[in-house]
Amino acid sequence: MKAGQSVFATVSNFLSERFPVEHMNFQHMVEKKDVPVHNMSWGYYTGGLTLFFLMVQVVTGLFLLFYYQPTVSDAHLSVEFINKHVAGGALIRNMHTWSASCMIFFAMLHLLTSFAMKAFEKPRELTWIFGVLLLFLTFTFGFTGYLLPWNQIAVNATKVGLQSVEAVGEYLPGALSQLPHILRETFQGEASVGQSTLGRFYALHVVLLPLALLGLISLHLLSVQLHGMSRGVDQPTKKSERFFPFFIFKDLSLWSIVFLLLLILAWCIPFDSFLPYPLLAPYNALGSTPAGIKPEWYFYFLYYPLEMLPFWLILLATGLAVLVLIFTPWIFKGTSRKTLGLITVLASLYLVVMTVFGEQIYHMVKP
Repeated sequence: MKAGQSVFATVSNFLSERFPVEHMNFQHMVEKKDVPVHNMSWGYYTGGLTLFFLMVQVVTGLFLLFYYQPTVSDAHLSVEFINKHVAGGALIRNMHTWSASCMIFFAMLHLLTSFAMKAFEKPRELTWIFGVLLLFLTFTFGFTGYLLPWNQIAVNATKVGLQSVEAVGEYLPGALSQLPHILRETFQGEASVGQSTLGRFYALHVVLLPLALLGLISLHLLSVQLHGMSRGVDQPTKKSERFFPFFIFKDLSLWSIVFLLLLILAWCIPFDSFLPYPLLAPYNALGSTPAGIKPEWYFYFLYYPLEMLPFWLILLATGLAVLVLIFTPWIFKGTSRKTLGLITVLASLYLVVMTVFGEQIYHMVKP
């Protein structure tokens, strides 16, 4: 009984330090909050930009719900109808697709800058973990939303993704080996990717994932407001600015500029223009898999290594990376920001090289 009480007391103390009830008031979380000013201060805006693009996703997604039909017979037609016949439909859909990529880009950038600035230090461990889980959710949004237009590239890429999930079972011990197969059956819903799959991905994309995201982002933002911005540098900066109204005003000004740029981009350049037309044709179950099937750009860092290296090696590396991300506050507890900055540069370099030059590297390795 004493051991149980000791564990309960430890957990209770841990949570009370991370969510101090006495600080849950407007004065502490807004009026008295300061933002450090230093050469990495720009990193404080990456989280706000991620939130901004999420808001664009929600608003544009709600508009698209009025016309989108989540059936294999009408999904592609409804997307074409939105693009060609709904007033402002093409603009709204372009804003939705462009902002999806921007949201994922800034979510990754936010995590990298937070890591470099050691924003996971006590008492911000849970803030970091919530952020990592939010990043994983963001990738899941991208994966589920990719299928909804029901075109050749979407359906075939989803098949490959689900097959990869099931393939993980070969490397798991005992009863765990059946878990990936159960997950694939759960998400796919039938023998092959079809109506059940589309319906489940649609439900995930517009109901279940948003609810999970709302809960996590609420906890993440509450934690940020309770503990303030991390100092970001080794030597405490002597200069700071008030969170309200100065930082908030700068943040909203940046949002306005980015919204204008997003609007111009969505108006002038259709997101689909970067893909060959045949891949965007309606899915044909009797047709052969067209060349060029691959996931969205934000999965390239995983996709191209999978094409070049043994599956087990990528699986092991991915599993280790996930564990390191989740337990970062304890793994890098005593690490200097200089070392963290070097790790961040190396990780960023890998992501950029695989995203921009992954295809060229693949053809060099496997001509």
